[in-house]
Amino acid sequence: MRTITLTFYKYQDLIYKLLLIIVCAGLIVYFFPKSGKFQYEIEKGFPWQYENLYADEDFAILKSNEVLSAERNKIESQSAVYFTYNQEVVEKIYSTYDSNFSKVFGDTLASKSKLRKLKKYGFNLLRDIYKSGVIKNKPLYDESKLVFLKKGNTVSEITLSELYILSDITAKLTSKINEGDYRDYKNQYLQLYFDGLEANVSLDEELTEQSLQEELNQMSKTRGVVPKGSLIISRGELVEGEALQKVLSLKTKYESQNFSDLRYNWVLFGYILLVLLALIMMLLFIRTYRPEVFANNTKITFIFFNILLMVLLTTAVVKLRPEYIYAVPLCILPLVIKAFFDARMGLFTHVIAILLLGFIVPNSFEYFFLQVIAGIVTILTVPELYKRANLFISVGQITSIYILAYFAFNIVNEGGTDGLALEEFGMFMLAGLATLFVQPLIYIYEKVFGLVSDVSLLELSDTNSKLLKKLADKAPGTFHHSLNVANLSEAAANEIGANAMLVRVGALYHDIGKMQNPTDFTENQATGVNSHDDLSPVESARIIIDHVITGIELARKYNLPDRVIDFIRTHHGTSTVQYFYMKAKEEDEDVSIKKFQYPGPLPFSKETAILMMADSVEAASKSLKNPTSTLIDAFVEKIIKKQMNEGQFLNANITFKEIQQIKKVLKKKLNNIYHLRIEYPE
Repeated sequence: MRTITLTFYKYQDLIYKLLLIIVCAGLIVYFFPKSGKFQYEIEKGFPWQYENLYADEDFAILKSNEVLSAERNKIESQSAVYFTYNQEVVEKIYSTYDSNFSKVFGDTLASKSKLRKLKKYGFNLLRDIYKSGVIKNKPLYDESKLVFLKKGNTVSEITLSELYILSDITAKLTSKINEGDYRDYKNQYLQLYFDGLEANVSLDEELTEQSLQEELNQMSKTRGVVPKGSLIISRGELVEGEALQKVLSLKTKYESQNFSDLRYNWVLFGYILLVLLALIMMLLFIRTYRPEVFANNTKITFIFFNILLMVLLTTAVVKLRPEYIYAVPLCILPLVIKAFFDARMGLFTHVIAILLLGFIVPNSFEYFFLQVIAGIVTILTVPELYKRANLFISVGQITSIYILAYFAFNIVNEGGTDGLALEEFGMFMLAGLATLFVQPLIYIYEKVFGLVSDVSLLELSDTNSKLLKKLADKAPGTFHHSLNVANLSEAAANEIGANAMLVRVGALYHDIGKMQNPTDFTENQATGVNSHDDLSPVESARIIIDHVITGIELARKYNLPDRVIDFIRTHHGTSTVQYFYMKAKEEDEDVSIKKFQYPGPLPFSKETAILMMADSVEAASKSLKNPTSTLIDAFVEKIIKKQMNEGQFLNANITFKEIQQIKKVLKKKLNNIYHLRIEYPE
């Protein structure tokens, strides 16, 4: 039992990573479509690159989208239109006419028999108008179109021209009155009709739509059958026309069929294997090229979480609204990974995510090409994410690349611009705008996973921050030293391509531990009184060495990120407090050197190695009297050679060439600082 426990603790990191991969693969496959994957890639307009394809069973040929669209338009244009006749409105109009007739015609001095004839004539005009009915607005149909008029429980077929339009009734009535025997009473009739007329026929949208849907549902989506054993397409034949439609029909049939339990399990097993392979390749890449990331389970979890998030988001879009596939801002993935790690990691992660999505997206080659190109552009065009202008420029370039690549694919596939879908351009623009969400997303990740991006480093580099202002107040000499080291380190990092922002922030905070007892350090002894005069060399060395531990405690108190604390821990490595060690040897030749050594650890990155060099050189340069260019060059060589001989850079991923470049920068900067000035006359 104890052996099992020890083995578990020994391999717990590896076990965690394997479980993480299995969980991610399980979630991805769970949300994948479970239909089979058509084994052939269909490239319209290109020769068929596979062997002759034969039908293994009968299947129907699907009509093309163009044919279906034409048939649908024809049905919609010929579909029945239903109008409803409202008899109650007509009765109301007749009643109004009857009650208002005597008021309007009372002053005409006509006899009773004449009034009866006038009233009957006017009523007949109304009856003719409302025989088929009156509609409020002119319908968007041809006047010769046959429509159905529903009166109560009966439906009659009429032409649209038989219906009167409300706005045209006055002109129609005027024309009829002028043609009749009572034209002298035109004004009275028009006055009588003016307020009493209204529409009584309306479009029955529900019945019309129901009728249309019934006809559309009866429309056949297939035409003809490909019999079993017949040739579908031969090798080298162009994939177009009838051959294209047959292959597309076979693909649709294959992907829509219901598998037996056995075949379904095989499909599922195949998906799991492929996804596991892709995720294992991601893990092997990290272990080989980013061992420091591989050793950190939080960072591994973060990377796989982002892959999982993008895959699941895209899968959801494919299932719900596949036409919005290009609106998914997949370029957020390389941006996020690059912000916390580097460009190489960002691009590889992006490629792995796209490989996984290739199983489910339509036109997988086109999708893969577009997304890879966009990912490369994303990596190349956003060198510094903390500069907001860079992100906006990059979004514009990403969107342009999407549109250009899609346009090129459309030309290749369609042989022109006829099939160009302008709404796809809108999808690309939408994806570009959504990419701007990367800034708040990075902030959320920093809080959730405890990681640090360049955006946070920019905030930490502000010398008006609470901790740095406190350092400037309590230990002004140390603060000035830190600023000089920050400038030297940043220049050196830029020279060798290291993270200049990270090393600058590390340099600003590397000596914050000196705030506790600032006068114990030479740069803060303005009065000339040295507290070490009354202490033994061992006690003085302990005070000097303790500023590292104190600095780590202060950094944790002020919630500085671990990446910054690493600079505090490593900026002296395991070097010796040489002055007090030599002083102690004068008193006791056998004194232990361990009492005068920093506890470490050694610098383990280019950035921490740069800080050690810059810190030592800048601090020691204060002891130079009458510095000359030759003296400074020899001085820098001596200090860094001593650090190399002590093995301080053994754990840092830095080359001799890069160390030479760093020395060159340090010499140049120190020569600029200590250049001779002319003496001005008083």
